[in-house]
Amino acid sequence: MPYSLSLALAALAVTWGLTPVVMRLARRLGALDRPGPRRIHHEAVPTLGGLAVMAAVLGVAWGARALPGPARLLDLHPLLGLTVASLPILGLGVVDDLRGTSPWAKLGVQICAALALTTFGFGIPVLTNPFGPAFDSGWLNVPLTVLWVLLVTNAINLIDGLDGLASGVVLIASGALWWASHAHQDFYVMFFTSLLIGATLGFLRFNFPPARIFMGDTGSQFLGFVLAAVSLLENRKETATVTLLLPLVAIGVPIADGVRTFMRRLLRGRWVFKADTGHIHHRLLRLGLSQRGAVLVLWTVSGVLGLIAVVLAGLPRRFAMPTVGVLALLMFVAAEMLEAFAPRGGRRAGARDEDAPGAPGSGAVPERRATPRRRGRHRRPR
Repeated sequence: MPYSLSLALAALAVTWGLTPVVMRLARRLGALDRPGPRRIHHEAVPTLGGLAVMAAVLGVAWGARALPGPARLLDLHPLLGLTVASLPILGLGVVDDLRGTSPWAKLGVQICAALALTTFGFGIPVLTNPFGPAFDSGWLNVPLTVLWVLLVTNAINLIDGLDGLASGVVLIASGALWWASHAHQDFYVMFFTSLLIGATLGFLRFNFPPARIFMGDTGSQFLGFVLAAVSLLENRKETATVTLLLPLVAIGVPIADGVRTFMRRLLRGRWVFKADTGHIHHRLLRLGLSQRGAVLVLWTVSGVLGLIAVVLAGLPRRFAMPTVGVLALLMFVAAEMLEAFAPRGGRRAGARDEDAPGAPGSGAVPERRATPRRRGRHRRPR
């Protein structure tokens, strides 16, 4: 516990120190999210905040590995694999925040990064059988791993539609995973989740509404990718945790929102990557909540799911899987009720539509930005 706290505090300090530097860099590069009809802010807000988060997570991880302490005993392979696989995700996010990327290029880079993880031993080697003993996944290991990484990465990317929302959701999910890994004595998972906790908590100082900087695709994709990879580390052992059900529940809000968004567009015959304002945070705003109020509501739901995930970690398989099924049904019913009560005509002003083309942290594989950002120096917003 003291070592995890030290790691979290170090990551928090690095994020606090680097975020103002990244803000100045973003303005110099023209990486600004400008006001518009589908934006909440009235002044240009710098993006690229994920650079500070990335530096905190990977920088402190490698620093701890080099310094005397428990991290010196860690197997270098997973840390090296996560670092190497994160680089294309990071590069993709920076390019997307600066000038946008095509949907298929984005998806292709994510798949390549996921495959890179598998070469370093990340994967889903064991599948849970609710009616008997677990069994090896065999040839399904690689496609399941890629699918999992795409699901989690893009779920966090999609939920990044309100100031502080994605950071808070990752913070809560990381806390749940840390607690479960502590119970299982999985030091590597504790190591990474401590860094995620510190980095996201530090970034919230600048990102809580009204945000002074957005994490952009640079941050939302990186955080989602690391969270997916850490979940795979937790899955290395057959413990009371039912394969990936624990992280699935812990990040239930972005997962449910992302899956439901995809299915809604598909069933309505729409291009699944077409922007809309049907995300859960949009509906909360249409109900009359302020941006801060909507964020707090979704944080609360995520916190409850995180607690349930911790409880699930100690349940036998025969109880855990039905519990997850009931939770999924309840979330679906809640989403349907929210859609029924939310006003249909337009949306309440105040939503930063991250699923729109050109928005930082937009959906899984968004359309090319309609209006590229202008380059050059910009006056600091007052």
